Amino acid sequence: MAEHNQPPNQSSEMSDHHQDAPAVAGEKVTPISEKIDERAGLRRGVYLLPNLITTGALFSGFYAIIGAMSGALENAAIAIIIAGFLDTLDGRIARMTNTQSEFGVQYDSLSDLVAFGVAPAVLMFSWVLSDLGNLGWAIAFLYMACAALRLARFNTNPDNSVFYGLASPMAAGVLATSVWVWMEKEMQTPLTLELVTPISAVTAGIALLMVSNILYYSPKQMDKHHVPFRYLLVVVMLFVLILLDPPVVLLIIAFVYAASGPVMAIARKVRSKKLTE
Repeated sequence: MAEHNQPPNQSSEMSDHHQDAPAVAGEKVTPISEKIDERAGLRRGVYLLPNLITTGALFSGFYAIIGAMSGALENAAIAIIIAGFLDTLDGRIARMTNTQSEFGVQYDSLSDLVAFGVAPAVLMFSWVLSDLGNLGWAIAFLYMACAALRLARFNTNPDNSVFYGLASPMAAGVLATSVWVWMEKEMQTPLTLELVTPISAVTAGIALLMVSNILYYSPKQMDKHHVPFRYLLVVVMLFVLILLDPPVVLLIIAFVYAASGPVMAIARKVRSKKLTE
């Protein structure tokens, strides 16, 4: 996810068509010599390991699209979840190995759009949204567009201590795990309008959460601070539960995290109202 691969400082880049134009007051202009150095660096090569993992996430997203279009919904859902784990991994490896780069940021963002924007939208359309006709593909497009807006907003104004809006990998995880549970448990209940309608509403709601200003906890905080030993035990137990029933446990985790933002926002509003009174 682009959220995990953001370099500490970003410099604005002047368009090639305006290199000789005078700088506007207050505008930061990248020196031509620095741009030449960057291009020379790309010719020499890029960091292999983090970008290789990003390529794996991109491949998983592409596979999910093909799987959803061909009717292999369970495989498509699992591929999206794998892309989420790879996206988490590439950013942490880039920070640990000090191999962050602007190229990696942009490549990661494009990979996220495919894996967590296009792929979940196609998956949900193939699963339930196609039954709604024009409204169905409109909801699928809404989700994809909101994912793109979420990524663009983060790239221009990265948020590390907290997330403003639901992160696109977790939003995709909510939808993918829902499909995975449905297919894994071999539910024979036909998808009637009574089931399609709430599922479609959840899809639209998840899309709007991505572009909202609701605060979400950022896992990056754990990278910067020491945590009590008991937290490690909780993580170990969580892995054990996931191994027992991966689709159900991952679905619960995804829904709890997605709901935590609105719930905490309401709690803060109620607390503030009580303090005011």
